[in-house]
Amino acid sequence: MDRPPPPSSLSVSGDVRRLRSEPRESMFLLATVRRPRGVDVAVKVRNLSPGGMMAECPSGFVRGEAVQIDLRGIGTVAGKVAWTASGRIGVQFDEPVDHRRARVKLGDVPSPPVLQHRGTTWRPAVR
Repeated sequence: MDRPPPPSSLSVSGDVRRLRSEPRESMFLLATVRRPRGVDVAVKVRNLSPGGMMAECPSGFVRGEAVQIDLRGIGTVAGKVAWTASGRIGVQFDEPVDHRRARVKLGDVPSPPVLQHRGTTWRPAVR
């Protein structure tokens, strides 16, 4: 005889359970969350997976709110706020992303050009 699952304070659908089982990358990444009828909010992404992200944010969001997130290396991603708690939000993306593109190794980023000193410096009004 099958027993129903134990009651919980948080109802989780099968889709969300599947997304939570996907690999997540722990990280510290600054991103911008855009609201359709509001101001842009700077957030700190703490983990990222193909199906969503968890971020620290200073502003209150509402569960189910549609948002767009600008993520480094990935671009703009559409999604919905899945949960909010204690200054953090969870966002479920509308389409899966390649979350590994957000993590760029320092060796993969080109170094800025180094200026060469010519040995003489001419500065007007300085003797």
